Amino acid sequence: MKSYKYYDLILGAYVCVLLCANIIGPAKASTVHVPVIGDVTFGAGVLFFPFSYFFGDILTEVYGYARDRRVVWSGVAALVFASLMATVIVKLPPAEFWKANQPAVETIFGSTPRVVFGSIVAFWSGSLVNSYVLAKMKILTNGRWLWTRVIGSTLCGELVDSTLFFTLAFYGVWPTRQLLGVTITQYLLKSAWEVIMTPLTYKIVAFLKRVEHEDYYDRDTNFTPFSLRA
Repeated sequence: MKSYKYYDLILGAYVCVLLCANIIGPAKASTVHVPVIGDVTFGAGVLFFPFSYFFGDILTEVYGYARDRRVVWSGVAALVFASLMATVIVKLPPAEFWKANQPAVETIFGSTPRVVFGSIVAFWSGSLVNSYVLAKMKILTNGRWLWTRVIGSTLCGELVDSTLFFTLAFYGVWPTRQLLGVTITQYLLKSAWEVIMTPLTYKIVAFLKRVEHEDYYDRDTNFTPFSLRA
């Protein structure tokens, strides 16, 4: 495998953002008043989770689908471990002096199995869809118009992610109207972040292509999601 200077650093940042967004973010729901639109309620993690797609776009654009796929699987492994760790910590009997804090620990870290499963499946599916669409669009556009594939791939990936997560986690628990409303709101917010981040994506992609001497095209790539091969 070719050695890269910044690939491992981006992998670490990607997994860090993913874990924080999925562990810290869901602990709080926030309502913000938006002029014209009115009050918008969302999970706090939605402000940071789109950064995982930001890193995914950069990885696929510079290093290719297969190397981004390895990072996605690293993220899945980290989420699974974090979920198991949170479950053990919540289930452990608290010390006598800690019992008053137990409800807070359960509220923050005690996600139901449905929520955990939905989060992991949605992340894995959406991230790989995002990477696949970007890689294919890069070939179709012959590497031009980066903004079209950055935004277009995110729209596809976030649609899969939001739809899968809320359906798997809350279908039958929330009223259908509320489920649809929250899903659409989350999708629009996450997608809007990608549009805002596009100028920064251009700068980082240009920097990495220059210093890594890489601008990968996935013309002969095996796009199976079930592989760690780069």
